[in-house]
Amino acid sequence: MTPDKSLEKSQDKILGSLSSKIADLDEDACLDLTRHLIALKTDPLKILEHSHKGMVEIGKRYEKGQYFISGLIMAGEIMQGINQMVLPLTLESRPGENIGRVVIGTVEGDIHFIGKDIFKALIRGHGFAVHDLGVNVPQNRFLSAIYEFKPDIVGFSCLISSSLDTLKATIAYLKAVVPEDLAPEAYLAGGRSMTPRTGRMVGADLYTDDSMEGVRLCQKALKW
Repeated sequence: MTPDKSLEKSQDKILGSLSSKIADLDEDACLDLTRHLIALKTDPLKILEHSHKGMVEIGKRYEKGQYFISGLIMAGEIMQGINQMVLPLTLESRPGENIGRVVIGTVEGDIHFIGKDIFKALIRGHGFAVHDLGVNVPQNRFLSAIYEFKPDIVGFSCLISSSLDTLKATIAYLKAVVPEDLAPEAYLAGGRSMTPRTGRMVGADLYTDDSMEGVRLCQKALKW
């Protein structure tokens, strides 16, 4: 085996371990593995993508009742620690490049943040500037952000089905009042409850239940 192939195999093994340790909420191991991957000069986007896989598993365990809110909070802290190390590396690899602007937020009535934060980390790593409005965001705050940041994409996170009506009302409101010269290329809806049916129902231009697919949809919308 050539040195390059051996290194790649080692990186793949560590990346797999990172996904597993994130799913197990082993913070110390996750941060140690991230440092090791950085020392091996692993592509930072690969680190983020495998972190995403671990977070998806956490979401599944939460839905099954294996994890509770405290676990989600810990998962958010783990991702924050990983992002602090990895995101600067993604920016270094794309000096001065900004392929688009994205405003994101969790809709009013919903306080879930993990999916939003995963998407934020991934799309930043792919060269987008991101303005995160946080959780429980009312429709007028999205409107203000459109005027302030002039985004190419406005993204909404909506995990719980009871917030779908709010999401639908928010998108309809923005499409009605945002002037044509400020209108984003697309309104993106994301979350575990987002299916083609619910995506069409809420009036989103783009919709997905997977953060990485959300990145691809944004790239496609801006023809990247």
